[in-house]
Amino acid sequence: MATPHGGILKDLVSRDESISGQLKDEAAKLKDIVLTERQLCDLELIINGGFSPLEGFMNEADYTSVVDTLRLSDGTLFAMPVTLDVSSADIERLSIVPGARIALRDPRDDEALAIITVDDVYSYDRVKESIYVFGADDPAHPSVAYLRNRVKPFYVGGKVQAIQAPSHFDYVALRYTPTELRAHFKKLAWRRVVAFQTRNPMHRAHRELTIRAARQHQANVLIHPVVGLTKPGDVDHYTRVRVYEAIMAKYPNGMGHLALLPLAMRMAGPREAVWHAIIRKNFGATHFIVGRDHAGPGKNSQGKDFYGPYDAQELVEKYKDELEIEMVPFQQMTYLPSTDEYQPVDEIPAGAQTLDISGTELRRRLKSGSHIPDWFSYEAVVKRLRESYPPRNKQGFVLCLTGFYNSGKDIIAKALQVALNEQGGRSVSLLLGETVRDDVNAKLGFTPDERHENLQQISFVAGELARAGAAVIASPIAPEERSRALVKDTVVQNGGAGGNFFLIHVATPLEHCESTDRKGVYAQARRGEIRGFIGVDTEYEVPKKADLVVDVTTQSIPSIVHSIVLLLETTSLL
Repeated sequence: MATPHGGILKDLVSRDESISGQLKDEAAKLKDIVLTERQLCDLELIINGGFSPLEGFMNEADYTSVVDTLRLSDGTLFAMPVTLDVSSADIERLSIVPGARIALRDPRDDEALAIITVDDVYSYDRVKESIYVFGADDPAHPSVAYLRNRVKPFYVGGKVQAIQAPSHFDYVALRYTPTELRAHFKKLAWRRVVAFQTRNPMHRAHRELTIRAARQHQANVLIHPVVGLTKPGDVDHYTRVRVYEAIMAKYPNGMGHLALLPLAMRMAGPREAVWHAIIRKNFGATHFIVGRDHAGPGKNSQGKDFYGPYDAQELVEKYKDELEIEMVPFQQMTYLPSTDEYQPVDEIPAGAQTLDISGTELRRRLKSGSHIPDWFSYEAVVKRLRESYPPRNKQGFVLCLTGFYNSGKDIIAKALQVALNEQGGRSVSLLLGETVRDDVNAKLGFTPDERHENLQQISFVAGELARAGAAVIASPIAPEERSRALVKDTVVQNGGAGGNFFLIHVATPLEHCESTDRKGVYAQARRGEIRGFIGVDTEYEVPKKADLVVDVTTQSIPSIVHSIVLLLETTSLL
């Protein structure tokens, strides 16, 4: 079995078990940080040893060294910065200074999970981190977009003491810590283990690939899928785990084992492959399959791949002596109908007929209800996918109308609600920006941060409704590009099959909005009675990539509603 990275498995939950009660009592008296979803994933793998040799969130010395050289400040190989971000307001409110002790709480149940002793608080260069870690400062990369839109401007470094691991209520029997998985391998006398990383559903080609790898290396197979944060738009982990459970029955008896990994992926390609290898080594694997364009996010803003197809394999190979886990290069498998089997592409005889279905084509067939052949996937797998991905005309969607106050967006939204109710087939929910603010969180003001928080609430509600198959119409002013990006990311990430998002810019000129303002709100703003009013003393950032642009000075409300309905029809949602 592989030695943990750095020589010792840093299982902080076990280490601190004898004082966990004292730590919990102390945490009740400390100021606290409620973690984000990504921070929660990171903390779980810090305290269970998955990120060994880390014992906390990186201080400035380790962060800088990892970004610059892929090494911790002591020289140990580690490819990914693992950081705890805070705002200047957090620093002041929590008195975050070196030596301070702060409780870290689970955002789901407010339980104290750990206490961090602060080493330092430091600012960082977003652009440098984007370029060095992700290869480009390009918002088409999901982690660059996350860094720009969601990560706060300061990092807190320091070691943590573990109070308890986060609670999970789904697939508990499949969740193993590194200590538990190593004990399982030892019990079964598995000496050689090939780990397979995936964030996607598995099909026949994946089964053939992993079985082939296991037999070539006289090893067993660990199917180790990510169930933390993945790429926005990915299949939700509940669906994927049902698929993994179905496909495990297709492996030879005793060959494979399924365990879930609560990792927040960064989609960082080559660096991520090295990071994944370290993590699997900590979980006890001796071999690790590295795929073609491993953990790549797809296309950049110029329509080209962020990373070369073999960059990840080359970087893992470069550090193989330090990683001490053997890389198994991903062999692209393709189907031969003449023999009803899968073979590596480089072993296919010249001129032989082959068949394949791309990920994009699979998603299209799922959304449209088209046939998925048995040679590509198993009936049990397809059944589970179809349960979570209904036909396109049964999926939810979110229409986000943005524009100045009195631009007509609310009138359009109400008219659109009537039109969609007339169509039938879905429930229709209307989220007017100011109504949500008044009804849900009346204490919020109109500063940029408070507007952003209001949009966070709208996006969460919209995503949940769309996931349930509803048509959602939201009409916030949403003056900032970062906030609109947040709404889209939240809906796509959390909406499941309903993660269909459309941004509609109601581009009615400011002069018209102001001249037809019967309530006199603009006049109040001009007199200084309302501060931070969009279009008067705060800028409205024009959307760069709206799906539709409309204007009530040149179009009637019925024609605008019709154009939105046509947009939905062209995407097969109606």
